Amino acid sequence: MTSKSHESKARLYEVVLDETSIGPGTPDQEHERAVAIYDLISENSFAPPGRDDGPFSLRVAHQEAKLTFEIHSRAGEPVLNFSISMTPFRSLLKDYFLVCENYYAAIRTASPTQIEAIDRERAALHNEGAALVVARFVERVTIDAATGRRLFTLISSLYWKA
Repeated sequence: MTSKSHESKARLYEVVLDETSIGPGTPDQEHERAVAIYDLISENSFAPPGRDDGPFSLRVAHQEAKLTFEIHSRAGEPVLNFSISMTPFRSLLKDYFLVCENYYAAIRTASPTQIEAIDRERAALHNEGAALVVARFVERVTIDAATGRRLFTLISSLYWKA
């Protein structure tokens, strides 16, 4: 059965990480990246303004303190190229990774109530990250909140230190 997302032209069909600028990670990092990409491809809403020739391919590269996004049509035609500064994400990612570490430590020893509280904090930070992604993309690409969440997951997987 085809999902609604896969019927739409306003979506990504492929996400490729630039091997030169991002480089390989540890096996754990590579796994997290692959899962983030799979989830993003599985369901997303992604439309550059004025374009109805999707679905689109997205190439992600890291340049200095920025992530660069290159969007292409299925035919390989360049659609849009833009960068976002990672500076607004730094503090948020630091907090997010700290809470994730606390969560994974807590699931071994903490009470269910404590685990739920940490998980709520983790979800809140993830939502904050998703909102920041949507805000950084708003003038360039139309995405929904769920796609913002999945893109934040991908971004966090690129900066996660295993």
